[in-house]
Formats: sequence, C-alpha cells, structure tokens
Amino acid sequence: MKKTLSIIALSVIGFGLVSCKKESKETAETETVAADSTANAAPAVTAPGDSAAVTPVSSETAAAPASNQPLTTVALSESNFDFGKIKKGDKVEHVYEVTNTGTNPLVISEVKPGCGCTAPDFTKEPIMPGKKGKITLHFDSSNFDGNVNKFADVFANVEKAPIKLTFTANIQP
Repeated sequence: MKKTLSIIALSVIGFGLVSCKKESKETAETETVAADSTANAAPAVTAPGDSAAVTPVSSETAAAPASNQPLTTVALSESNFDFGKIKKGDKVEHVYEVTNTGTNPLVISEVKPGCGCTAPDFTKEPIMPGKKGKITLHFDSSNFDGNVNKFADVFANVEKAPIKLTFTANIQP
C-alpha cells in the first residue's frame, strides 16, 4: 500500500513540475501536500525527500537541455540583426559569429527558434578557447507582412543560457 501511495505522490509531484508556467495558490498547495505525503513514504523512495524534487521549476530551466560540460564564456559579434526591407517570400539568412572567450571548450547543444519560419544551423563540434564558431538563422518571409521581430535561443555550456539571438525585418509586398 505504501508503495502505491509513493507512486501516486511521485506522479502528482511530476505533474506539478511540468505544468504550465501559470501558477495558482491551489497548485502551490497541491505541491506542498504532495511533498508532505511523500516525506513519510517508504524509505526506498529517495527522490521525494530531496527538497529540489518539490521545488517548482521555471519554464526556462525546464526547457534547457542538460549539459554536463564545464562552463565557459562567450562573446557574440552581435546578438541582434536588422535585415531592413525585404520582399515578401524572400528567404534570407544571417550568420552570428561566436567566440569562445573562456578556458573550456564551448559546446552548443541546441538552437531553438521561436517559430517555424526560422531554421538554425550552428557549429556542432566543440569550439576551443580563443576560437570562433557560427550560428546561422535562416528566415522565410512568405507568411509575413510589415515589421517582424524573431528570435532563437542558443543552449550552450555558459552560465546564463540560453543566449537569445534576435533579428528584425520590414517585409514589403
């Protein structure tokens, strides 16, 4: 019976950790109750006793891919680019240059664009200290009119990940 209660309690905790960013008082109380009920659960279950297991996780932290690489630092040639005026239907791209300014290899694990109109390419192999890599964002303007602002999040072994790259364009008919 205790094992069943532990499994149910873990399910409730897991649901609270992956739920939407919007948090209500009721959700916070449910997580607290779940944490209290699992603290008295069977000794074989160790995760519920860990305070990190019941701490709500922000959507940014939950979205970040896990990295076991040692941290380093990075410098960008720019973090924002303006394509200016482009014709509707044009497919444009911009290359953001990344320099590893730290002492450990820089590993870009993922680049997540904000929408399907933007596709990323990036340096996949580790970027050694002092060396440069590239992140290219390809933008398809077919479904847009007027001014647009787009972004992509870069996940890497840096302290303040993700790094946000942005671009703007004024799409003309």
